[in-house]
Amino acid sequence: MKAYRDQYARLFRDGQNVVLLGISNESPEALASWAKDEDFQFLFGSDPDGSAFSAFGGDPRDNGMVGSRTVIVVDPEGRIAEVIPRFNQVDPGAYTQLKAAIDRVTPEEEGSTS
Repeated sequence: MKAYRDQYARLFRDGQNVVLLGISNESPEALASWAKDEDFQFLFGSDPDGSAFSAFGGDPRDNGMVGSRTVIVVDPEGRIAEVIPRFNQVDPGAYTQLKAAIDRVTPEEEGSTS
């Protein structure tokens, strides 16, 4: 999640027309504490039983280890535009793929630059 935080402005347009929601099996209290400690500028959701993760094609048994994150890009109408089932957050190329997916489904604000 630190990589998302550190690339937030570039990838997620500083939250303009893009919402990032990290879903974890951690408790809401643990997520809130971690988000505050790490100064994350995005939202977290708690999914202790893995049902949300499974609904989007993830395997809760992976437990969020490196290379097993599932990333879902949802368009402005709420439709799933792209699923990256094994997003490798330590691979810089993965962020190029993610940014391209976001750019395909979200309009830029007039006068903004990426």
